[in-house]
Amino acid sequence: MPSAPRQGGKKRLAPFPDLLRDAPAAAGKKPAELPVFAPGSTEGHGLRQPLFVPMSRDEMLALGWDQLDVLLVTGDAYVDHPSFGSVLLARWLIHHGFRTGLVAQPRWENPDDLLAMGRPRLFAGISAGALDSLLAHYTAFRKKRHDDAYTPGGKAGARPNRACLVYANLARRAFPGLPIVLGGIEASLRRVSHYDFWTDAVRRPILMDAKADLLIWGMGERATLECARRLDKGQDIRGIDGTAWMDKPDASGQPANLPAPMADQPWIALPSHQDILGDPFQLMRLTQELERQVHRLEAWTYQQVGDRVVVLSRPAPPLTTEEMDELYSLPFTRASHPSYREPIPAEEMMRTSITSHRGCGGGCSFCSLALHQGRRISSRSERSILDEARSLGQKNMDRGKGPVAISDVGGPTANMWQGHCALDSRAVAGDPEHAAPVRSACRRSSCCFPTVCKSFITPQRKHVDLLRKVAALPEVKQARVASGVRADLALRDAEALAAYTGEFTGGQLKVAPEHCAPSVLALMRKPSLEVFEAFLESFVRQSRAAGREQYVVPYLMSAFPGCTDEDMYTLARWLRQRHWNPRQTQCFIPTPGAIATAMFYCGRDETGEPIYVARTDAQRLRQHHILMPAMEEAGPGKPRRDAPTQQTQRRGTGPRAPQARNNAAPQGESRAKGRAKGPSAEGERRFPTARGRRA
Repeated sequence: MPSAPRQGGKKRLAPFPDLLRDAPAAAGKKPAELPVFAPGSTEGHGLRQPLFVPMSRDEMLALGWDQLDVLLVTGDAYVDHPSFGSVLLARWLIHHGFRTGLVAQPRWENPDDLLAMGRPRLFAGISAGALDSLLAHYTAFRKKRHDDAYTPGGKAGARPNRACLVYANLARRAFPGLPIVLGGIEASLRRVSHYDFWTDAVRRPILMDAKADLLIWGMGERATLECARRLDKGQDIRGIDGTAWMDKPDASGQPANLPAPMADQPWIALPSHQDILGDPFQLMRLTQELERQVHRLEAWTYQQVGDRVVVLSRPAPPLTTEEMDELYSLPFTRASHPSYREPIPAEEMMRTSITSHRGCGGGCSFCSLALHQGRRISSRSERSILDEARSLGQKNMDRGKGPVAISDVGGPTANMWQGHCALDSRAVAGDPEHAAPVRSACRRSSCCFPTVCKSFITPQRKHVDLLRKVAALPEVKQARVASGVRADLALRDAEALAAYTGEFTGGQLKVAPEHCAPSVLALMRKPSLEVFEAFLESFVRQSRAAGREQYVVPYLMSAFPGCTDEDMYTLARWLRQRHWNPRQTQCFIPTPGAIATAMFYCGRDETGEPIYVARTDAQRLRQHHILMPAMEEAGPGKPRRDAPTQQTQRRGTGPRAPQARNNAAPQGESRAKGRAKGPSAEGERRFPTARGRRA
């Protein structure tokens, strides 16, 4: 692991010396004259919202706080935007009366940065950030990345590998005896035994290596708040919905110290860590059981790992529309903390985007959203979204830039706003905070595969009406959908598809067919090629009718489990027939928690049938080159002009390449081991962040 870099992109100053673009009226004021509270914020639960969540002792004292209740540590730089999970949780906690501070991208050779605001009263929360730290550092071919969009200046190296483990260790050194709580996507997807692509091994649940007291998995607003409330009252934090913790097994192998309220709840026993090491297909069984647990919302589960047991409570219920509105109404400045001297690329990418919902019913086998956000859709109301659009436009006009161009109104899949399952029901209870969770009779693994379920209701015309109302606001110049639409859903409503195409596509529309080979699409849980081709025909027809020159940007994938070289040639021929020259192709990365990752590890599909898996870098690169011939033209070991230099590629040792398992190799193929020589993937598309941006 490289040593911690100096924080060259950041300097410590007096509280908020410059409010930058979002407070032009503050120009010329001295730091002492600047407000420390968000404009218009009131004292809810005894606390006003700060302009920025404090990151130094001076900022904390300026708010009138003598001590923090909660300290959140994150691997991202601090941008005060709701797409950053730690920032969202910090403002949520402050909104409910808990004094919360933030440490962003601390140096990791000592705990000094964590001690800047003193010891928090309740707990320290640890997150690697919006992206898994190893995914942030390495490409699909284990080459070091040069950049990090969540760091000042876009520079890589501001967070360590396996950031959750490193930050948890720092927190234990800084605050002996203080409860340590893990969260974020890196921890969430590693809550049980998982395959680690970077070491080609099955690793234990992250709680065991981090030695943390609790892990919050999935979307963490409910669990984080309940954790703070229980610790504030001196209560046990085990048993909170959406959390995991370690226990000892009893004689039967079940948790020996189960919280009393869980005794009457249904439960699921997962394959043990030792079972997975002995039979790789047990990882598939474990992943399938976790998918079912997350979707059904009613059962807790456990896994035995040696002489310990990791216990997962039942999932936290998705936020209601009212709760989503309350959360996103908090006064985010949408700007980076004023102490940064260099711009943060993610800030500009997200500045004018609006999150309309979370969750995705697609259930694609390669996507981590199924285990993190879940398949149920939590949507904001129309009023809430319009209020945010007005606010964005007004801020833009206050800066003298005129009405704002909204870059995106969406979520993981834009046309799933207000989507819901007709089979779901919620028991009515007198206390809404303790209402019974949603229960469903659904037993499908996807709302959209093999066909769109008739019970999956997606009111796309209402979504189009919302977009039109956003675009019609005097503070808004235009509104676009950049988060992509799902083709099979769009085809169900010709009027909505015409509107997406003719009114809200900014020249390019993102769609994710991923492949064209039927067998590969089935393994991906993606609709057939006929669906995508029907969507293309409609898109071209509607674009011509609107008199607009527009293009579809297809997301494609190479080296998926079950995909052979012949399948890639089939895809390449299909693209040539349409005169498409792909510039963005993702080579499959086995991320923890996905069904496709279990396929990659065990060499079998969901039913247990053997499949071919391109495991070594040589096999994976060959498939990638079939679709990206420009890379092949450079020759082996000769990067293209815009590819990383050989010197850059060699920086650091990098993760270990997987070894060939018992997969049937195509005829004439050697089972070469080790790292393949050649250029890194160009235009590589990354896998989902915590928000999820994949259709």
